[in-house]
Amino acid sequence: MKPRIYASAAYVISRLLSAAVTVAHLCSPPTSPPCSPASLPSYPFSSTPGCGHPSFQIKCSPQHWILSINTFSFAITSHRPNSTSILVTPLPTTTIPQKPPRSPCFSSPHLPSRPINLSHSPFRFPNSLCSRLSVVRPCSRSFAENCAVCRWDCQLVHNPVRLMRGCVDGRSREDSEEQGCKEDVFDYLESFLKAGFEIEWDEEGDSYFDNCRACERDNGVCGFNYSDPQKQFLCFQSISRRPLLQNHKQKSSNLVVLLSTLFVCACVLLVIASVTLIWRCRAVNSSNKSLDQEEDPTMMFLYRHRSANLLPPVFTFEELESSTNRFDPRRKIGDGGFGSVFLGQFRDGRVVAVKKLHARTTTTTTTKSFCNEILILSSIDHPNLVKLHGYCSDPRGLLLVYDYVPNGSLADHLHGSKGAPCLLQWRQRLEIALQTALAIDYLHFSVKPPVVHRDITSSNIFIDSEMRIKLGDFGLSRLLILSQSESKLSSESSSSCSSSSGFVWTGPQGTPGYLDPEYYRSFRLTEKSDVYSFGVVMFELITGLRAVDHVRREALGDLVVSRIQMGLLRQVVDPALLVGDDGGKVSMAVDAVAELAFRCVAADKDDRPDAKEVVAELQRIKSRINNTV
Repeated sequence: MKPRIYASAAYVISRLLSAAVTVAHLCSPPTSPPCSPASLPSYPFSSTPGCGHPSFQIKCSPQHWILSINTFSFAITSHRPNSTSILVTPLPTTTIPQKPPRSPCFSSPHLPSRPINLSHSPFRFPNSLCSRLSVVRPCSRSFAENCAVCRWDCQLVHNPVRLMRGCVDGRSREDSEEQGCKEDVFDYLESFLKAGFEIEWDEEGDSYFDNCRACERDNGVCGFNYSDPQKQFLCFQSISRRPLLQNHKQKSSNLVVLLSTLFVCACVLLVIASVTLIWRCRAVNSSNKSLDQEEDPTMMFLYRHRSANLLPPVFTFEELESSTNRFDPRRKIGDGGFGSVFLGQFRDGRVVAVKKLHARTTTTTTTKSFCNEILILSSIDHPNLVKLHGYCSDPRGLLLVYDYVPNGSLADHLHGSKGAPCLLQWRQRLEIALQTALAIDYLHFSVKPPVVHRDITSSNIFIDSEMRIKLGDFGLSRLLILSQSESKLSSESSSSCSSSSGFVWTGPQGTPGYLDPEYYRSFRLTEKSDVYSFGVVMFELITGLRAVDHVRREALGDLVVSRIQMGLLRQVVDPALLVGDDGGKVSMAVDAVAELAFRCVAADKDDRPDAKEVVAELQRIKSRINNTV
């Protein structure tokens, strides 16, 4: 009981001290320019993930703020507050590699090799911009002889308005003659882009702006959530700021009064805590048995298996209820069979994900799963695993507090709202596979006893704003702690087949399409069951298809395996991966990953590679791609 009393006193004191400090909101404007010398463009632009408008996210470079639209990146060269337009110039990095030295085609790092496309975004080209380009014409048509080879260059020379997709050629003969011709159209267009051009957006056609205006009227801060396409808008609770005092004398006197008050309160609280501690210790000595009976059985289970100082912090139900605005349905960012996930915001500005188990599912099995996830996540630490910040065991509900990952899951990117038009490129998919394999390798080989995740799916692989993955949802995970009989069977199996791993007897659990069929038949859970599930995830990355889909008769694993065996892998490869495949580098890498995934989903677990082998092979594939660039 002693640690609880001291903790309570320390908590109250810390809350009093924190009242004297002004805490900035996660989405509040920074106190100093983060991208000097450029100032941060005003709303709806934001450089903080999850804040502002999802289509107006910008990043900092040494000279400019960078705005990405589809596959193009633009430097913001000018912006005006309360305006619905900005001046931008394309960055050279958006162009394709230079053409061969003897090519007759024009090549410049400042002139895009394809039309600038703003479709599927709130942005558009103003009519004045289209009009400027539509009257440009060449003085000579000598370039026509290269049109068979340099089609894009030919289109630009004869119709420069094609540079901006969506612009209509509205020129007339009189307009073109009045404007005059250009000796070098390419030089003109290059200068035109370097000088910058205006793009605009329409707030009236976007419900996000209406919601944001209502949020700001309630003194809120606008944000967004990628995880649920139906509820992307989020309104954060604003944190009130103390008014600035007008003169140094008044500020100093207020500070003295505040510190004196805090000191007196701290002394009083310490006295109260000491008296309470003595009283509680006597009460414990006289009625230890009755107090033990009143303990929360969930907490008792956790304390029996782990020292209290090794467990994550305990939150009160009221704290988590307040952070989620009483579990407001508008703050729900995910839903599953066992519980719902809500966006939470603490008073200090921290944003977290709060998982609340459904009341109807709070059975013995669910409680064990709840405790299991706490015990496992409190004993592991890896950059590619989700972090548990704390938990709450209360008669009103079981809750877990995790990192908030605003960029959604891998399933969102492959199959959901994030799947178009921003498709994951092959290098990104390969990096996601490698990082996931590193997380599995850590669970199987660095943790003692090993941890089998048991539910590795694209929905449980979360992606942060930097495209790094976090493997989450450890509710079904198991430690491979073998009983004597299991250990004997495992050693006998190992003597006959050296690649065989240990196992535990347990009823099959997992997600259809990812569940190891051998585990399903034999009830023997091994690390190779995770390898099978990861093989299906690699098939998803290669094909862009769901593991199970009602429009198909076969699960994805069976579908791809049959195509590989017939030599027809290309029939199921995501076509977007092979667009612009220079020299077949992507095709070779896709084939190598498909072969690795094929081994991972082998019917016999002993034919599957372990996680270390998977990591090594993916690293070799990544290295080969990097060395051929």
